[in-house]
Formats: sequence, C-alpha cells, structure tokens
Amino acid sequence: MTVFSMWRFAVWALLAVAMQLGGCGSTSKDLAKNNAEQLYKDAKEDMDSGSYDRALKTLERVEGLAAGTVLAQQALLDMAYLNWRTGERTTAITTVDRFIKLNPSSPALDYALYLKGLINFNDNLGLLGNAFGQNLSERDQRASRDAYQAFKQLVDQFPKSRYSADARQRMNFIVNSLASYEVHVARYYLRRGAYVAAAARAQQAVTEYQQSPAAEEALYILVASYDKLDLPVLRDDAARVLRLNYPNSPYLGESVVQRDKPWWKIW
Repeated sequence: MTVFSMWRFAVWALLAVAMQLGGCGSTSKDLAKNNAEQLYKDAKEDMDSGSYDRALKTLERVEGLAAGTVLAQQALLDMAYLNWRTGERTTAITTVDRFIKLNPSSPALDYALYLKGLINFNDNLGLLGNAFGQNLSERDQRASRDAYQAFKQLVDQFPKSRYSADARQRMNFIVNSLASYEVHVARYYLRRGAYVAAAARAQQAVTEYQQSPAAEEALYILVASYDKLDLPVLRDDAARVLRLNYPNSPYLGESVVQRDKPWWKIW
C-alpha cells in the first residue's frame, strides 16, 4: 500500500469514528458539527482534485468548528500532510508536532509519527540536491536525525502499526546515510591535511555505526590519519581491525591520500 493510500485509509477511518462519536447536544453544537462535517467533505473534494491551498483554508475552519473532536484531529493531520505536499516543510512539522502534543492518546498517533518521519526524510534532498546530483551523505544530517527519532518512536510505541515495517526500512537507510556523512566529512579533512579532525570523524563513524558499510572506509581513514600523525600504535591497531573485519577490502592495497607507495608497506 502506498503512503498516499495509507493516508486516505486513515482519513476515512477516523472520519467514521467521528461520525460514531457524535452524540446529543445543543442545537448550536449540532449545527457546528454538521457544518464541520460538510466543510470536511468540501475539503476532501479539493484535496482529491489537487486544490491544496483551498483545502487548507477549509480545514482550518473545520478544526475550529470541530474543536475537541476526532474530526478536528483529522483536519489537523490533513493540514500537516498538505503543507508537506506543497513544500511548506516548516509549517508541516509545526502542525504535526502540535497534533502529537495535543493528542497523545489519539488512534492516529502512529500515523502522525510516520508523517513526521516522512517530512524530514524527504527533506534531505531538496530540489538543489537533486539538480546537482548531490549525494544524501553530503548534506547536513539534521533532518535525517529528526526523521530517525520519529520513526523510532513509532516502531517502539506501535510495533504492529501498518506503518512500522516501512519505518524500520527507512531507519536502516538513515543509519547508513549518517555513517556515510561522517565518512564524507572525515575524507574531506584527510585530503586537506586536517588529520586530527579526520581521525575524530572516522572514529565516530566506526563507534556509532559499526554495522554500516561505511565503517570499512572509516577504518582506513583512521589508519591513514594515524600514520600521518606518526601514531604507529593506533595506526597498527586500526589496520588490524580493518584486516580482521574486511579481509578482502580494496583499502588494503589502496590509499585515499596521495602517497609514493601503498600505505600497507609503510611498516
């Protein structure tokens, strides 16, 4: 099931709950409720037709008229989703955070966490990144970390949610991305002769992301950095770990820095 299909399912499921929860009240409350339901239907039609700006304005009215109801919760989620679709990431995050804060026991909390993760996950590569072929690991990873936290909260609190399986896959991707980012920075420092900084970033990648494919290059950067810093004990330790974990590594015979001979012939 696609993300959009799951979203549509959540919309109608919560709307059905809202209908069932409608009880007897004053005439003014009934009128407001009926108006809110009709407005939501109008907003739904605008969403289906792609008229997102008009749908957003209508949903704001729905939230006000149906305050304290499941319908108001759904309107808030829809607003977050539509802001995301229209490129208003900051507003989308603010809206979904407001939903999570105001509705900690909502039946749609798992979807809200999933949506928050998606908003940050897809923000990693913006239009400029795609246009210039920029790798995900080369961008600042703040959004990735935020996405990971939202997905983690989802799978921890709702392990059987329909969104959890996809969230786990995205979490694995994010971990590899974060590891690649650390290695990217470490490589940058190494090539510019900032060996202490290179070793620090490479060590961070090895320590935090041991299972990531990027750990292989991180170990090599440690070897190269320690060699340049004239720290043979640390260099040899890193080299042994590299050989033990990656016996067929291409880094055992190559160097990421310019040298007259292979690094492994230094000692």
